[in-house]
Amino acid sequence: MQTNPFLSLDYEPSLERLGDDYYDIVAAAEFPQHILRFRNDDLLPLLGLEAALVSDQDFIEAFGQFRAKTPFLALRYHGYQFGVYNPALGDGRGFLYGQLRGQDGQLYDLGTKGSGTTPYSRGGDGRLTLKGGVREVIAAEALHRAGVTTSRCLSLIETGEALWRGDEPSPTRSSVMIRMQRSHIRFGTFERLHAINRKDLMIPLLDYVIDHYYPHLAQQSDRYARFYAELVQRVAELVAQWMAAGFCHAVLNTDNMAITGESFDYGPFAFIPTFDPHFTAAYFDDYGRYSYGNQPMICHWNLEMLQVPLQQVVPASDLEAGLRPYWELYETAYATRMLNKLGLAGPLTEARQALLKLTLQLLKESQVGYHSFFADLRQHLQPSWREGGELIFLGAEVAPEALAQLWQQWKLAYSHQLFELAPEEWERVGDRLKQYTPLTVPLRPAIEAAWEKITTQDDWQGFYELVEQIRV
Repeated sequence: MQTNPFLSLDYEPSLERLGDDYYDIVAAAEFPQHILRFRNDDLLPLLGLEAALVSDQDFIEAFGQFRAKTPFLALRYHGYQFGVYNPALGDGRGFLYGQLRGQDGQLYDLGTKGSGTTPYSRGGDGRLTLKGGVREVIAAEALHRAGVTTSRCLSLIETGEALWRGDEPSPTRSSVMIRMQRSHIRFGTFERLHAINRKDLMIPLLDYVIDHYYPHLAQQSDRYARFYAELVQRVAELVAQWMAAGFCHAVLNTDNMAITGESFDYGPFAFIPTFDPHFTAAYFDDYGRYSYGNQPMICHWNLEMLQVPLQQVVPASDLEAGLRPYWELYETAYATRMLNKLGLAGPLTEARQALLKLTLQLLKESQVGYHSFFADLRQHLQPSWREGGELIFLGAEVAPEALAQLWQQWKLAYSHQLFELAPEEWERVGDRLKQYTPLTVPLRPAIEAAWEKITTQDDWQGFYELVEQIRV
C-alpha cells in the first residue's frame, strides 16, 4: 500500500518543545472541496522528495484535508501595526503545520494560511481568499527569481467556500495555502513576551532562535547581542534586495518581520511600474507609511522597537551598537545589488557610485519602466557597447527631448564602466544580468489579467503561464 510521502517525512517538534506558553494547539477546518491549484515541485527536492513520486492527491490529503501526524500550533505574538502597538494578534487564520530538516540540513517551517479559525481570529473566519492565495504564490516566486530572501508557497488548494470581503467583489472563492520558510517567529513574538512581563520565556526563545538559525553564535558569551547585530545585517540586506527588485511589501508591521531576516506574508504587495519612492501599494495606507521609498526607514524603526523587549536580557548599549551600522550596511547592500542589475560587480568606486546615482536619476526623471529598463540591458547587451555610449540602444528609451542629455550622460558612464572590465570579467556581465534581472516581473495589470480569467472562466492557464514566465 502506497503511503503519502508528506505524511512520512521526519517532522521535528522543535518549537513544540518550548512549551505551550508560545502557542495554542488548534485543529484545521474541514472544507467542502479540495482542488489543487498550485504545487511547487521546485521545493520537493529540498524535502527529499521526487516530484514524479508525489501525486496531486498527496498534496490534498496533507495540505487540504490535513491528515497529519503532528499537532498544529497557532503561534502567539503581538506587533506594531502602522506604528500602533496591538496586543490582539497571533495566528488568526493559520498555524505551524510542522517543522522538518531540508536536504541542506537546515530547519524549515511549513505554515498554513486560510486553514480555519484559532483563538486569535478576532471574529474573522480564518479563511484565505483564492485571489489572496494566487497573489502570494506569484509574489513569492517573483521575489525568489529576483534573488530576494523569501518564503515560498508549497501548495495552494481551492476549498469551495464562499467568502465575504470588503476589498474584493463578494462572495469570492476560498483557498488554503502552505508557506515554506526558515521560521515563522516574528519580531512580535518577542514583543508579546515583554508586554506580558515574561522575561523567563524570553531567554528560552532567544536560545531556540540562536541554536536553530544562528548556530555559529551559540557558544559566544555575548550571543544575544551578537544575534541582534546579525539580525540587523540580515534585515538591511533584505530591504536592499526589495528596493533593487522594485518591490513594495505594503504592510511592514512588526508581526510581519521574521526573526530570521526573511521576507514573507504578502498581502497588498506590488512591484513598482516606474521608479517612484512615493509609490504605495496598499489602498488603506492613507499616509504612505509603507511606501516603496520608506521601506528602509520603516525596517530600521522596527529593529529599534525590537530593542524594547530584548533589553530585558541584553544591555541597551549593546543593542544600540548593533543597530548603528544599519544604514551603512543597507547602502552597501543596495549599491551592490544595483551594480549587479547593471551586470557589474566588484569594488564600489567613485565612478560606479556616480553611475548608480545617474541611473536612479534617469529612472526617476524619465519614468521609463523600471523593470523593462533592466530587461533591455539583459536582452540587448552587445560587445560594441564597450566602444562608446553612442552604440548603446535600449528599447525602453522613450523620454522627452529635454532628457536626451541625461540619457547620453548615462550611456557614456555605463560604456566607460564596461570598457574598463578585464576580458574575463566582461564575459560575466551577461551572466549577472540574467541572474539579477527577470524578463517578466508581475505588475498589477498582469496579475489582474490572470485573475480575471480565473474568476470569469475558471481558466488557470494565464496564471500558470505567468508563474513560468516569472521564473525565466
